[in-house]
Amino acid sequence: MSAENSPFGEVVIEARDVVKTYDTGLVQVHALRGVNLKVRKGEMLAIMGPSGCGKTTLLNSLSGLDDFDSGLVTINGQDISRMPDDKKTEFRARDMGFVFQTYNLLPVLTAAENVELPLIVSGTRPKETREKALISLDRVNLRDRANQRPSQLSGGQRQRVTIARALVNRPAIVWADEPTGALDSTTATEIMDLIVELNTADHQTCVIVTHDPKVAARCHRTIHMADGHIIREDSQATMAAVASGH
Repeated sequence: MSAENSPFGEVVIEARDVVKTYDTGLVQVHALRGVNLKVRKGEMLAIMGPSGCGKTTLLNSLSGLDDFDSGLVTINGQDISRMPDDKKTEFRARDMGFVFQTYNLLPVLTAAENVELPLIVSGTRPKETREKALISLDRVNLRDRANQRPSQLSGGQRQRVTIARALVNRPAIVWADEPTGALDSTTATEIMDLIVELNTADHQTCVIVTHDPKVAARCHRTIHMADGHIIREDSQATMAAVASGH
């Protein structure tokens, strides 16, 4: 299933000829070599490939976390590379959610306070932030842990807090970089069950970097990268067969 023949909505993420090179001073690393990609509303897209192939660089370039050298990235028709930094930060907090392998939770804050952060950045009124944070924690079955700090939570619970934070603003797009990479297989399955359930309920667009074929099999489409290029695209059925060993 290509993006051009997709049952999903309009294109919400588009990359055209995106190039990114890291210059270490001793060597140049060509992380992205003219990448073209379209992702449609409500689609779950997996990005796979060996370490160093450009997966995370692509996600960071698409989401505006990193700059790129040339090319164009648009989100809902907006050229994010031309946004001032303050507008880009506000745009991400309001319209995007992020889930990382390392959780990126602030250890001194409670679960509820961590979930509140995107609301604060996007200018939500203080009296609304706690209510919305608790609703988001309830969606991931962690409302009873709202006052606990990350050190008091298991790995799976921390990732649920991260997902609650990513979804608290009901963003249009969720970006996930190895969201199950630090979890055991049972917990990883539970986290993907949750992501799929929320995608189905809210029709958010999800872009997930992963090494795990089982994670990719839960997505609608998978692109494979090597040496800064997209080299192949697979359907959900193809990845499900790979994940099952057939």
